[in-house]
Amino acid sequence: MTFLNTTLKWLLQRRLPRIEAMMQQPGVVQQKVFNQLIKAGRRTKWGRQYEYASIKNVHDFQQRVPVSSYEDLFPYIERVLKGEAKVLWPSPVRWFSKSSGTTNARSKFIPVTTESLDESHFKGGKDMMALYLANNPDSRAFEGKGLSIGGSLHPNPYSSNSAAGDVSAVVMKNLPSWAQYIRTPSLDVALMDEWETKLERMAEITSQENVTSLLGTPTWGLVLIDKILARTGKSNILEVWPNFEVLIHGAVNFQPYRELFQQQVFPSKTVRYLEIYNASEGFFALQDDLTRPGEMLLMLDYGIFYEFVPVQEADQPFPKALTIDEVELDKNYALVVSTNGGLWRYKVGDTVRFTSLYPHRLKVSGRTKHFINAFGEEVIVENAEAAITKACEATGATIADYTAGPVYMNSGTTGCHEWIIEFAHEPDSLDLFTRVLDVTLRQINSDYDAKRYNDMVLKRPRIHPVPPGTFYSWMKHRGKLGGQHKVPRLANSREYLDEILGLLTFNR
Repeated sequence: MTFLNTTLKWLLQRRLPRIEAMMQQPGVVQQKVFNQLIKAGRRTKWGRQYEYASIKNVHDFQQRVPVSSYEDLFPYIERVLKGEAKVLWPSPVRWFSKSSGTTNARSKFIPVTTESLDESHFKGGKDMMALYLANNPDSRAFEGKGLSIGGSLHPNPYSSNSAAGDVSAVVMKNLPSWAQYIRTPSLDVALMDEWETKLERMAEITSQENVTSLLGTPTWGLVLIDKILARTGKSNILEVWPNFEVLIHGAVNFQPYRELFQQQVFPSKTVRYLEIYNASEGFFALQDDLTRPGEMLLMLDYGIFYEFVPVQEADQPFPKALTIDEVELDKNYALVVSTNGGLWRYKVGDTVRFTSLYPHRLKVSGRTKHFINAFGEEVIVENAEAAITKACEATGATIADYTAGPVYMNSGTTGCHEWIIEFAHEPDSLDLFTRVLDVTLRQINSDYDAKRYNDMVLKRPRIHPVPPGTFYSWMKHRGKLGGQHKVPRLANSREYLDEILGLLTFNR
Protein backbone atom coordinates (compact mmCIF):
# COMPACT_ATOMS: atom_id res chain seq x y z
CA MET A 1 0.00 0.00 0.00
CA THR A 2 3.07 2.28 -0.30
CA PHE A 3 1.81 3.82 -3.57
CA LEU A 4 -1.59 4.54 -2.00
CA ASN A 5 0.10 6.06 1.06
CA THR A 6 2.17 8.39 -1.14
CA THR A 7 -0.78 9.35 -3.34
CA LEU A 8 -3.13 10.11 -0.47
CA LYS A 9 -0.49 12.16 1.32
CA TRP A 10 0.01 14.25 -1.83
CA LEU A 11 -3.73 14.79 -2.29
CA LEU A 12 -4.32 15.67 1.36
CA GLN A 13 -1.46 18.17 1.48
CA ARG A 14 -3.22 20.15 -1.26
CA ARG A 15 -5.95 20.97 1.27
CA LEU A 16 -3.64 22.99 3.50
CA PRO A 17 -3.72 26.32 1.59
CA ARG A 18 -7.52 26.46 1.91
CA ILE A 19 -7.28 25.80 5.65
CA GLU A 20 -4.61 28.51 6.01
CA ALA A 21 -6.86 31.01 4.21
CA MET A 22 -9.75 30.12 6.53
CA MET A 23 -7.56 30.67 9.58
CA GLN A 24 -6.52 34.13 8.36
CA GLN A 25 -9.97 35.43 7.36
CA PRO A 26 -12.53 33.73 9.61
CA GLY A 27 -15.13 36.50 9.35
CA VAL A 28 -15.05 36.54 5.55
CA VAL A 29 -15.40 32.75 5.41
CA GLN A 30 -18.33 32.74 7.84
CA GLN A 31 -20.11 35.53 5.95
CA LYS A 32 -19.91 33.45 2.77
CA VAL A 33 -21.36 30.43 4.59
CA PHE A 34 -24.13 32.58 6.06
CA ASN A 35 -25.10 33.90 2.62
CA GLN A 36 -25.21 30.38 1.17
CA LEU A 37 -27.38 29.08 4.00
CA ILE A 38 -29.89 31.94 3.80
CA LYS A 39 -30.14 31.51 0.01
CA ALA A 40 -30.87 27.79 0.43
CA GLY A 41 -33.26 28.43 3.33
CA ARG A 42 -35.47 30.68 1.19
CA ARG A 43 -36.68 27.58 -0.64
CA THR A 44 -38.01 25.92 2.54
CA LYS A 45 -41.19 26.16 4.56
CA TRP A 46 -39.17 27.32 7.55
CA GLY A 47 -37.57 30.02 5.42
CA ARG A 48 -40.91 31.28 4.20
CA GLN A 49 -42.24 31.34 7.77
CA TYR A 50 -39.37 33.59 8.85
CA GLU A 51 -39.23 35.55 5.59
CA TYR A 52 -35.69 34.60 4.63
CA ALA A 53 -36.18 36.38 1.29
CA SER A 54 -35.87 39.73 3.07
CA ILE A 55 -32.95 38.82 5.36
CA LYS A 56 -30.04 40.99 4.26
CA ASN A 57 -27.48 40.40 6.99
CA VAL A 58 -26.69 38.57 10.23
CA HIS A 59 -28.41 41.26 12.31
CA ASP A 60 -31.71 40.68 10.45
CA PHE A 61 -31.32 36.95 10.98
CA GLN A 62 -30.69 37.29 14.72
CA GLN A 63 -33.60 39.69 15.17
CA ARG A 64 -36.08 37.52 13.28
CA VAL A 65 -35.20 33.86 13.94
CA PRO A 66 -35.30 32.56 17.54
CA VAL A 67 -32.64 30.34 19.04
CA SER A 68 -34.14 26.83 19.21
CA SER A 69 -33.62 23.69 21.26
CA TYR A 70 -34.31 20.25 19.83
CA GLU A 71 -37.72 20.34 21.49
CA ASP A 72 -38.48 23.61 19.73
CA LEU A 73 -37.48 22.22 16.33
CA PHE A 74 -38.99 18.77 16.76
CA PRO A 75 -42.39 19.57 15.18
CA TYR A 76 -40.49 20.49 12.00
CA ILE A 77 -38.06 17.56 12.27
CA GLU A 78 -41.01 15.21 12.75
CA ARG A 79 -42.46 16.39 9.44
CA VAL A 80 -39.12 15.66 7.77
CA LEU A 81 -39.02 12.24 9.44
CA LYS A 82 -42.45 11.49 7.96
CA GLY A 83 -41.20 12.28 4.48
CA GLU A 84 -42.39 15.85 3.94
CA ALA A 85 -40.08 17.72 1.56
CA LYS A 86 -38.44 21.14 1.86
CA VAL A 87 -39.42 21.75 5.47
CA LEU A 88 -36.03 22.78 6.88
CA TRP A 89 -33.73 22.23 3.89
CA PRO A 90 -34.45 22.23 0.15
CA SER A 91 -32.76 18.92 -0.80
CA PRO A 92 -34.11 15.46 0.16
CA VAL A 93 -33.21 14.00 3.56
CA ARG A 94 -32.35 10.28 3.41
CA TRP A 95 -30.50 9.94 6.70
CA PHE A 96 -31.00 10.89 10.33
CA SER A 97 -28.33 10.90 13.00
CA LYS A 98 -29.75 9.42 16.18
CA SER A 99 -28.54 10.52 19.60
CA SER A 100 -29.86 10.87 23.12
CA GLY A 101 -30.17 13.87 25.41
CA THR A 102 -33.64 15.18 24.65
CA THR A 103 -36.26 15.65 27.36
CA ASN A 104 -39.30 14.74 25.26
CA ALA A 105 -38.20 11.46 23.64
CA ARG A 106 -35.77 8.59 24.08
CA SER A 107 -33.65 9.75 21.15
CA LYS A 108 -33.04 12.78 18.97
CA PHE A 109 -33.22 12.48 15.19
CA ILE A 110 -30.95 15.04 13.48
CA PRO A 111 -31.42 15.39 9.69
CA VAL A 112 -28.32 14.56 7.64
CA THR A 113 -28.39 15.90 4.09
CA THR A 114 -26.12 15.21 1.13
CA GLU A 115 -24.64 18.66 1.68
CA SER A 116 -23.88 18.06 5.35
CA LEU A 117 -22.25 14.72 4.51
CA ASP A 118 -20.10 16.10 1.68
CA GLU A 119 -19.31 19.59 2.96
CA SER A 120 -19.06 18.86 6.69
CA HIS A 121 -18.50 15.26 7.77
CA PHE A 122 -16.43 14.07 4.78
CA LYS A 123 -14.58 17.37 4.45
CA GLY A 124 -13.75 17.20 8.15
CA GLY A 125 -12.39 13.69 7.81
CA LYS A 126 -10.10 14.71 4.95
CA ASP A 127 -8.91 17.86 6.72
CA MET A 128 -8.31 15.82 9.87
CA MET A 129 -5.83 13.62 8.05
CA ALA A 130 -4.32 16.56 6.14
CA LEU A 131 -3.53 18.34 9.40
CA TYR A 132 -2.26 15.12 10.98
CA LEU A 133 0.14 14.74 8.06
CA ALA A 134 1.22 18.38 8.44
CA ASN A 135 2.19 17.51 12.03
CA ASN A 136 3.76 14.18 10.98
CA PRO A 137 5.14 14.44 7.43
CA ASP A 138 6.86 11.04 7.70
CA SER A 139 3.62 9.27 8.53
CA ARG A 140 2.98 5.83 7.08
CA ALA A 141 -0.58 5.63 8.37
CA PHE A 142 -2.03 4.85 4.96
CA GLU A 143 0.18 1.81 4.58
CA GLY A 144 -2.13 0.09 7.05
CA LYS A 145 -5.80 0.12 7.92
CA GLY A 146 -7.83 2.67 9.83
CA LEU A 147 -10.05 0.97 12.41
CA SER A 148 -13.41 2.69 12.86
CA ILE A 149 -15.70 1.90 15.79
CA GLY A 150 -19.17 2.97 14.78
CA GLY A 151 -22.79 2.33 15.62
CA SER A 152 -25.56 0.76 13.57
CA LEU A 153 -28.35 1.80 11.22
CA HIS A 154 -32.09 1.16 11.47
CA PRO A 155 -35.10 1.98 9.33
CA ASN A 156 -36.64 5.36 10.04
CA PRO A 157 -39.56 4.56 12.38
CA TYR A 158 -41.69 7.21 10.66
CA SER A 159 -41.00 6.53 6.95
CA SER A 160 -39.55 3.78 4.75
CA ASN A 161 -37.68 6.27 2.54
CA SER A 162 -34.87 6.99 5.00
CA ALA A 163 -32.76 5.43 7.74
CA ALA A 164 -31.45 6.47 11.15
CA GLY A 165 -28.41 5.61 13.22
CA ASP A 166 -25.34 6.91 15.01
CA VAL A 167 -23.62 9.64 13.03
CA SER A 168 -20.59 7.35 12.74
CA ALA A 169 -22.74 4.70 11.05
CA VAL A 170 -24.34 7.21 8.67
CA VAL A 171 -20.92 8.52 7.66
CA MET A 172 -19.42 5.05 7.32
CA LYS A 173 -22.29 3.83 5.13
CA ASN A 174 -21.80 6.74 2.71
CA LEU A 175 -17.99 6.78 2.44
CA PRO A 176 -16.56 6.62 -1.09
CA SER A 177 -15.00 3.36 -2.25
CA TRP A 178 -11.39 4.53 -1.77
CA ALA A 179 -12.13 5.36 1.87
CA GLN A 180 -13.81 1.99 2.40
CA TYR A 181 -10.68 0.31 1.04
CA ILE A 182 -8.37 1.80 3.70
CA ARG A 183 -10.62 1.17 6.69
CA THR A 184 -11.52 -1.92 8.71
CA PRO A 185 -13.63 -3.93 9.44
CA SER A 186 -15.93 -4.29 6.44
CA LEU A 187 -19.32 -2.58 6.56
CA ASP A 188 -21.24 -5.81 7.18
CA VAL A 189 -19.36 -6.12 10.49
CA ALA A 190 -18.95 -2.44 11.35
CA LEU A 191 -22.70 -1.80 11.12
CA MET A 192 -23.86 -4.91 12.97
CA ASP A 193 -26.60 -4.15 15.46
CA GLU A 194 -25.76 -6.68 18.19
CA TRP A 195 -22.84 -5.08 20.01
CA GLU A 196 -21.34 -8.11 21.71
CA THR A 197 -21.25 -10.12 18.50
CA LYS A 198 -19.94 -7.12 16.59
CA LEU A 199 -17.06 -6.52 19.01
CA GLU A 200 -16.11 -10.19 18.96
CA ARG A 201 -16.03 -10.15 15.16
CA MET A 202 -14.09 -6.89 15.14
CA ALA A 203 -11.54 -8.33 17.56
CA GLU A 204 -11.20 -11.47 15.43
CA ILE A 205 -10.69 -9.53 12.20
CA THR A 206 -8.57 -6.60 13.34
CA SER A 207 -6.22 -8.69 15.47
CA GLN A 208 -4.92 -10.10 12.16
CA GLU A 209 -4.57 -6.79 10.31
CA ASN A 210 -1.98 -4.03 10.12
CA VAL A 211 -3.97 -1.38 11.97
CA THR A 212 -2.23 2.00 11.97
CA SER A 213 -5.02 4.26 13.27
CA LEU A 214 -8.10 3.99 15.46
CA LEU A 215 -11.11 6.30 15.29
CA GLY A 216 -13.74 6.19 18.03
CA THR A 217 -14.62 7.04 21.60
CA PRO A 218 -11.93 6.05 24.13
CA THR A 219 -14.41 3.90 26.07
CA TRP A 220 -15.35 1.63 23.15
CA GLY A 221 -11.70 1.56 22.12
CA LEU A 222 -10.75 0.14 25.51
CA VAL A 223 -13.45 -2.54 25.30
CA LEU A 224 -12.31 -3.66 21.85
CA ILE A 225 -8.63 -3.61 22.77
CA ASP A 226 -9.29 -5.72 25.89
CA LYS A 227 -11.06 -8.28 23.70
CA ILE A 228 -8.16 -8.36 21.25
CA LEU A 229 -5.62 -8.81 24.06
CA ALA A 230 -7.71 -11.61 25.59
CA ARG A 231 -7.88 -13.30 22.18
CA THR A 232 -4.17 -12.94 21.36
CA GLY A 233 -2.63 -13.28 24.81
CA LYS A 234 -0.51 -10.16 24.22
CA SER A 235 0.30 -7.73 27.03
CA ASN A 236 -0.37 -4.54 25.08
CA ILE A 237 -1.93 -3.70 21.75
CA LEU A 238 1.35 -2.56 20.15
CA GLU A 239 2.39 -6.20 20.19
CA VAL A 240 -0.62 -6.83 17.95
CA TRP A 241 -0.39 -3.63 15.88
CA PRO A 242 3.34 -2.77 15.83
CA ASN A 243 2.87 -0.05 13.19
CA PHE A 244 0.10 1.78 15.04
CA GLU A 245 0.43 5.58 14.75
CA VAL A 246 -2.57 7.59 15.91
CA LEU A 247 -5.67 7.42 18.09
CA ILE A 248 -8.35 9.82 16.84
CA HIS A 249 -10.81 10.43 19.63
CA GLY A 250 -13.84 12.53 20.45
CA ALA A 251 -17.31 12.50 22.07
CA VAL A 252 -16.08 12.27 25.68
CA ASN A 253 -13.45 14.04 27.75
CA PHE A 254 -10.15 12.28 27.01
CA GLN A 255 -8.18 13.67 29.94
CA PRO A 256 -9.22 10.97 32.47
CA TYR A 257 -8.07 8.32 29.98
CA ARG A 258 -4.88 9.95 28.68
CA GLU A 259 -2.47 8.42 31.20
CA LEU A 260 -4.06 4.97 30.83
CA PHE A 261 -3.62 5.04 27.05
CA GLN A 262 -0.11 6.45 27.17
CA GLN A 263 1.18 4.17 29.93
CA GLN A 264 -0.66 0.89 29.34
CA VAL A 265 -2.64 0.72 26.12
CA PHE A 266 -0.07 2.31 23.75
CA PRO A 267 3.16 2.34 25.79
CA SER A 268 5.19 4.23 23.22
CA LYS A 269 6.06 7.88 22.76
CA THR A 270 5.64 7.50 19.00
CA VAL A 271 1.85 7.06 19.21
CA ARG A 272 -0.06 10.29 18.56
CA TYR A 273 -3.42 11.45 19.91
CA LEU A 274 -5.68 13.66 17.82
CA GLU A 275 -8.96 15.10 19.11
CA ILE A 276 -11.98 15.91 16.97
CA TYR A 277 -15.31 17.59 17.67
CA ASN A 278 -17.69 15.74 15.37
CA ALA A 279 -21.32 15.77 16.50
CA SER A 280 -24.63 14.60 15.10
CA GLU A 281 -25.21 18.17 13.96
CA GLY A 282 -21.96 18.43 12.00
CA PHE A 283 -18.18 18.30 12.08
CA PHE A 284 -17.17 21.36 14.12
CA ALA A 285 -13.50 21.33 15.04
CA LEU A 286 -10.30 19.30 15.02
CA GLN A 287 -6.87 19.41 16.57
CA ASP A 288 -4.45 21.12 14.20
CA ASP A 289 -1.51 21.19 16.63
CA LEU A 290 -0.76 17.95 18.45
CA THR A 291 1.28 19.81 21.07
CA ARG A 292 -1.91 21.50 22.35
CA PRO A 293 -4.05 18.73 23.94
CA GLY A 294 -7.75 19.48 24.08
CA GLU A 295 -7.48 22.57 21.84
CA MET A 296 -9.17 22.30 18.46
CA LEU A 297 -9.30 24.53 15.39
CA LEU A 298 -12.86 25.63 14.62
CA MET A 299 -13.55 24.71 10.98
CA LEU A 300 -15.44 27.63 9.49
CA ASP A 301 -16.08 26.54 5.89
CA TYR A 302 -18.11 23.37 6.44
CA GLY A 303 -21.54 24.83 5.67
CA ILE A 304 -22.11 25.73 9.34
CA PHE A 305 -22.69 29.28 10.59
CA TYR A 306 -21.63 29.71 14.21
CA GLU A 307 -22.99 31.96 16.93
CA PHE A 308 -21.67 32.17 20.45
CA VAL A 309 -24.04 33.06 23.29
CA PRO A 310 -22.83 34.11 26.76
CA VAL A 311 -23.85 31.24 29.03
CA GLN A 312 -26.01 33.44 31.26
CA GLU A 313 -28.25 34.12 28.24
CA ALA A 314 -28.31 30.56 26.93
CA ASP A 315 -32.02 30.02 27.68
CA GLN A 316 -33.21 33.21 25.97
CA PRO A 317 -34.97 32.93 22.57
CA PHE A 318 -33.26 36.12 21.35
CA PRO A 319 -30.00 36.32 23.30
CA LYS A 320 -27.00 38.47 22.63
CA ALA A 321 -25.19 36.29 20.10
CA LEU A 322 -21.64 36.90 18.88
CA THR A 323 -20.15 36.00 15.52
CA ILE A 324 -16.66 34.59 15.07
CA ASP A 325 -15.02 38.02 14.83
CA GLU A 326 -16.64 39.14 18.09
CA VAL A 327 -15.66 36.36 20.49
CA GLU A 328 -13.12 36.84 23.27
CA LEU A 329 -10.57 34.56 24.88
CA ASP A 330 -11.33 32.49 27.99
CA LYS A 331 -15.06 33.16 28.12
CA ASN A 332 -17.64 30.39 28.12
CA TYR A 333 -20.14 30.51 25.28
CA ALA A 334 -23.13 28.32 24.50
CA LEU A 335 -22.69 27.04 20.95
CA VAL A 336 -25.47 27.85 18.46
CA VAL A 337 -25.32 26.61 14.85
CA SER A 338 -27.19 26.99 11.58
CA THR A 339 -26.29 24.14 9.24
CA ASN A 340 -26.57 22.70 5.76
CA GLY A 341 -28.57 19.91 7.41
CA GLY A 342 -31.47 22.30 8.05
CA LEU A 343 -30.85 23.29 11.66
CA TRP A 344 -31.48 27.01 12.25
CA ARG A 345 -30.01 28.80 15.28
CA TYR A 346 -29.89 25.44 17.01
CA LYS A 347 -28.54 25.06 20.55
CA VAL A 348 -26.06 22.19 20.43
CA GLY A 349 -26.00 22.03 24.24
CA ASP A 350 -22.22 22.40 24.52
CA THR A 351 -20.30 25.30 25.96
CA VAL A 352 -16.96 26.26 24.41
CA ARG A 353 -14.07 28.48 25.42
CA PHE A 354 -11.62 30.01 22.95
CA THR A 355 -7.95 29.44 23.74
CA SER A 356 -6.60 31.39 20.76
CA LEU A 357 -7.88 33.83 18.13
CA TYR A 358 -6.61 34.02 14.54
CA PRO A 359 -6.54 31.06 14.36
CA HIS A 360 -9.66 30.37 16.40
CA ARG A 361 -9.01 27.37 18.62
CA LEU A 362 -11.40 26.26 21.32
CA LYS A 363 -11.99 23.72 24.03
CA VAL A 364 -15.32 22.11 24.83
CA SER A 365 -15.78 23.44 28.35
CA GLY A 366 -19.00 21.67 29.34
CA ARG A 367 -22.69 21.51 28.70
CA THR A 368 -25.41 24.10 29.11
CA LYS A 369 -26.97 21.61 31.53
CA HIS A 370 -25.42 19.30 34.11
CA PHE A 371 -24.70 15.95 32.54
CA ILE A 372 -22.56 12.79 32.63
CA ASN A 373 -20.93 11.84 29.33
CA ALA A 374 -17.75 10.08 30.40
CA PHE A 375 -18.56 7.06 28.22
CA GLY A 376 -20.74 8.56 25.47
CA GLU A 377 -23.93 7.97 27.49
CA GLU A 378 -25.12 11.61 27.59
CA VAL A 379 -27.16 11.35 30.79
CA ILE A 380 -28.78 14.71 31.54
CA VAL A 381 -30.50 15.97 34.67
CA GLU A 382 -33.95 15.27 33.26
CA ASN A 383 -32.94 11.60 32.84
CA ALA A 384 -31.61 11.44 36.39
CA GLU A 385 -34.71 13.04 37.91
CA ALA A 386 -37.03 10.63 36.09
CA ALA A 387 -35.00 7.61 37.23
CA ILE A 388 -34.78 8.85 40.83
CA THR A 389 -38.55 9.38 40.91
CA LYS A 390 -39.24 5.83 39.69
CA ALA A 391 -36.80 4.32 42.17
CA CYS A 392 -38.37 6.25 45.06
CA GLU A 393 -41.87 5.15 44.04
CA ALA A 394 -40.76 1.52 43.90
CA THR A 395 -39.09 1.52 47.32
CA GLY A 396 -40.96 4.08 49.43
CA ALA A 397 -37.87 6.30 49.58
CA THR A 398 -37.64 10.07 49.61
CA ILE A 399 -34.49 12.01 48.79
CA ALA A 400 -33.03 15.12 50.39
CA ASP A 401 -30.10 15.59 48.03
CA TYR A 402 -27.93 13.72 45.56
CA THR A 403 -25.12 14.03 43.07
CA ALA A 404 -23.65 11.57 40.58
CA GLY A 405 -20.56 11.19 38.44
CA PRO A 406 -18.40 8.58 36.69
CA VAL A 407 -16.16 5.78 37.88
CA TYR A 408 -13.70 5.66 34.99
CA MET A 409 -12.75 2.54 33.10
CA ASN A 410 -9.35 1.05 33.68
CA SER A 411 -7.39 -1.57 31.82
CA GLY A 412 -9.54 -4.71 31.91
CA THR A 413 -12.34 -3.12 33.95
CA THR A 414 -15.58 -1.43 33.00
CA GLY A 415 -16.84 1.84 34.40
CA CYS A 416 -20.05 2.81 36.15
CA HIS A 417 -21.94 5.75 37.57
CA GLU A 418 -21.51 6.51 41.25
CA TRP A 419 -24.36 8.19 43.12
CA ILE A 420 -24.12 9.84 46.52
CA ILE A 421 -27.63 10.10 47.95
CA GLU A 422 -28.87 11.64 51.18
CA PHE A 423 -32.19 9.99 51.87
CA ALA A 424 -34.86 11.72 53.91
CA HIS A 425 -36.48 8.29 54.10
CA GLU A 426 -34.41 5.20 53.39
CA PRO A 427 -35.61 2.82 50.64
CA ASP A 428 -37.08 -0.50 51.67
CA SER A 429 -34.35 -2.13 49.62
CA LEU A 430 -31.25 -0.32 48.37
CA ASP A 431 -30.72 -3.12 45.86
CA LEU A 432 -34.21 -2.63 44.39
CA PHE A 433 -33.71 1.13 44.36
CA THR A 434 -30.48 0.68 42.37
CA ARG A 435 -32.10 -1.74 39.93
CA VAL A 436 -35.07 0.52 39.22
CA LEU A 437 -32.80 3.53 38.81
CA ASP A 438 -30.68 1.62 36.31
CA VAL A 439 -33.60 0.12 34.38
CA THR A 440 -35.35 3.47 34.10
CA LEU A 441 -32.21 5.17 32.76
CA ARG A 442 -31.91 2.40 30.17
CA GLN A 443 -35.53 2.87 29.15
CA ILE A 444 -35.35 6.64 28.69
CA ASN A 445 -31.80 7.06 27.35
CA SER A 446 -30.73 4.97 24.36
CA ASP A 447 -27.04 5.89 24.66
CA TYR A 448 -26.91 4.86 28.33
CA ASP A 449 -28.68 1.62 27.40
CA ALA A 450 -26.09 0.90 24.69
CA LYS A 451 -23.19 1.43 27.12
CA ARG A 452 -24.88 -0.80 29.73
CA TYR A 453 -25.30 -3.66 27.28
CA ASN A 454 -23.90 -6.79 28.94
CA ASP A 455 -21.80 -4.58 31.28
CA MET A 456 -19.32 -4.05 28.44
CA VAL A 457 -18.71 -0.35 29.11
CA LEU A 458 -20.89 0.49 32.12
CA LYS A 459 -21.81 -1.71 35.05
CA ARG A 460 -24.83 -1.19 37.27
CA PRO A 461 -24.69 2.10 39.23
CA ARG A 462 -22.95 2.24 42.59
CA ILE A 463 -24.91 4.07 45.31
CA HIS A 464 -23.55 5.56 48.54
CA PRO A 465 -26.25 6.47 51.09
CA VAL A 466 -24.86 9.24 53.30
CA PRO A 467 -25.95 10.57 56.72
CA PRO A 468 -28.38 13.49 57.09
CA GLY A 469 -26.64 16.84 56.80
CA THR A 470 -23.87 15.58 54.52
CA PHE A 471 -24.68 17.89 51.63
CA TYR A 472 -25.17 20.85 53.94
CA SER A 473 -21.72 20.24 55.42
CA TRP A 474 -20.20 19.86 51.97
CA MET A 475 -21.76 23.08 50.64
CA LYS A 476 -20.63 24.88 53.78
CA HIS A 477 -17.14 23.50 53.30
CA ARG A 478 -17.16 24.89 49.75
CA GLY A 479 -18.46 28.29 50.87
CA LYS A 480 -21.63 27.70 48.85
CA LEU A 481 -24.37 28.03 51.45
CA GLY A 482 -27.30 30.20 50.43
CA GLY A 483 -30.35 30.08 48.21
CA GLN A 484 -28.42 31.05 45.09
CA HIS A 485 -26.20 27.97 45.39
CA LYS A 486 -27.51 24.56 44.34
CA VAL A 487 -26.06 21.09 44.67
CA PRO A 488 -24.76 20.04 41.24
CA ARG A 489 -26.80 16.98 40.36
CA LEU A 490 -24.53 15.52 37.68
CA ALA A 491 -20.89 16.05 36.82
CA ASN A 492 -18.68 14.68 34.08
CA SER A 493 -15.77 14.32 36.49
CA ARG A 494 -15.21 12.91 39.99
CA GLU A 495 -14.54 16.31 41.55
CA TYR A 496 -17.74 16.47 43.62
CA LEU A 497 -17.83 12.77 44.43
CA ASP A 498 -14.27 12.72 45.74
CA GLU A 499 -14.80 15.91 47.77
CA ILE A 500 -17.87 14.51 49.53
CA LEU A 501 -16.38 11.07 50.13
CA GLY A 502 -13.18 12.68 51.38
CA LEU A 503 -15.14 14.91 53.75
CA LEU A 504 -17.00 11.89 55.14
CA THR A 505 -13.74 10.06 55.73
CA PHE A 506 -12.19 13.09 57.40
CA ASN A 507 -15.16 13.52 59.78
CA ARG A 508 -15.19 9.92 60.95
